Amino acid sequence: MSETSGAESTDQYAALPSGMRICFRDFGDQADPAILLIAGLGEDLTFWTDSFFGSLVARGFRVVAIDNRDVGQSTFVAAPPPALWRQIAARPRSDAYALADMAQDTVGVLDWLGISRVHLVGRSMGGMIAQTIAATAPERVLSLTSIYSTTGAKKVGRPALSTIRLLAAPPARTRTAAVRAHLRITRHVAGTGYPIDDAAEAAIAARGWDRSAGDPAAGTARQIQAIQRSGDRTARLSDIAAPTLVINGDRDLLVDPSGGEATVKAIRSAQHVVIPGMGHHIPEALVGTVTRYVSQHANRVGEGGNHVRIS
Repeated sequence: MSETSGAESTDQYAALPSGMRICFRDFGDQADPAILLIAGLGEDLTFWTDSFFGSLVARGFRVVAIDNRDVGQSTFVAAPPPALWRQIAARPRSDAYALADMAQDTVGVLDWLGISRVHLVGRSMGGMIAQTIAATAPERVLSLTSIYSTTGAKKVGRPALSTIRLLAAPPARTRTAAVRAHLRITRHVAGTGYPIDDAAEAAIAARGWDRSAGDPAAGTARQIQAIQRSGDRTARLSDIAAPTLVINGDRDLLVDPSGGEATVKAIRSAQHVVIPGMGHHIPEALVGTVTRYVSQHANRVGEGGNHVRIS
């Protein structure tokens, strides 16, 4: 375990009973309330960026961020990835893992660190994992923030056809190709109000490629089938009792804003924030806004886990 300041931390590893080795970074003062960040599909923990970590630490939180299985420095599963036709048809292989398995990985990191209860923050697929933890391990969750995510219901949160065409391109096999692919898809989904910083995004993509302990394309394909295997989680989300905040933009071409609306309807008393012009991306210009919403939501939760509304 570590005690760091600002956004300075190094890769550490939790060896879980399941055999998974999950990489994490631990920022801030261990005496502060803990926030756990769970990244999206194919994203390693550095996709949150140092400014995001630093902003939450400055607001008085210990911040733990993880590499999900099949990305970054965490374990890459040995099972073959699903063929493209299986991904398109949503027909997972019989050996596919599910979001519930990824949720168990995340709880395992909390066990490793000795953190009994945490504020969960997940974006996109990470939001699905965070939702799953809140539904299945409520005793570990102080609050939940779900960012541009969805419920798994087929009629909501669907990507635009233009996005599907981009995602169907052959996977990158080199560092240069990975950077180009990241820039192409990020420009497309980032939203109308917040143009991306090409240099910053290229650095993020290059760092993600360099940190990968396995084949990024295969890992992402297995994560996609984990989402597909998990299906419609709407009924399960109704069991979530943790104070919940749902954040999404109104210009999301990867997870349609209807996914956020459906999440709010599924979770009792969830609060909803829609950021105009925001897409499926947290640019530098929105780091302060998003971390303010996250910290305000966490601060409104009493020590017993009850939500205290501030008038």
